[in-house]
Amino acid sequence: MTTATKPLAVVTGASSGIGLELAKQFARHDFDVVLAAEDAELDTAAEEVRACGARVEAVRTDLAAAAGVEELVRRLADRPVEALAVNAGVGINGEFAGETLLEDQLTVVDLNVRSAVHLTKRVVPGMVGRGHGRVLFTSSIAGTSPAPYQAVYAASKAFLTSFSEGLRAEVKDKGVTVTAMLPGPVDTEFFERADMTDTKIAAGDKDSPADIAEAGYEALMAGKDKIVPGAVKNKLQAAGSRVLPDEAKAKQQGKMMQPGSADE
Repeated sequence: MTTATKPLAVVTGASSGIGLELAKQFARHDFDVVLAAEDAELDTAAEEVRACGARVEAVRTDLAAAAGVEELVRRLADRPVEALAVNAGVGINGEFAGETLLEDQLTVVDLNVRSAVHLTKRVVPGMVGRGHGRVLFTSSIAGTSPAPYQAVYAASKAFLTSFSEGLRAEVKDKGVTVTAMLPGPVDTEFFERADMTDTKIAAGDKDSPADIAEAGYEALMAGKDKIVPGAVKNKLQAAGSRVLPDEAKAKQQGKMMQPGSADE
């Protein structure tokens, strides 16, 4: 269990990748941490975070289900949450109108969108009531453009960025900050889990999850509204998304995400 003497951070999708590295950032900066994820890697991740000096509680739960989110909230036991990192997410690659399964596409919506709204609604009102708190959403540079073969994933990330910005405007005078982080390709298990290992984007250069998490943590603590961390190409893509027509952006994204494109 965590202690009331340190601020509490909650990190979802914390069993590996960016989520695990975010949890380590909080631990190194004198937070106690609650980690949430559904897979068996969570116990190992919790030990890694404890090694950084934090008290850690690991909550193994399926956040794609409403009951899973409520289980996480129950385990918080009304302890004040100082920082919430909404990081859990999943993708599924392939043609939406093709052989991808409806069940898989809806899981993307349930985890990336619905659970983010659900958990935020449960946690942020308490922050507002206390007059302080910080929220970090892990969105993606993919959400700045239409994305063939990742149509639902990219849309879910666009939602997160917009949701972050809208929520930020609501709570900015109430002591709570909201930050959106938009990384590009990162060296995590995402590509394998999303069945993307044969794509050009998966075969290309990727940022370190530790570097991305460090940049995200710093942006969160500085109260920034948004950060595009990592390689310069990420920032160029973000800038280009503001001026290029959607058709051109979709064509560019499609070349990177098309199944089998790694061999082209």
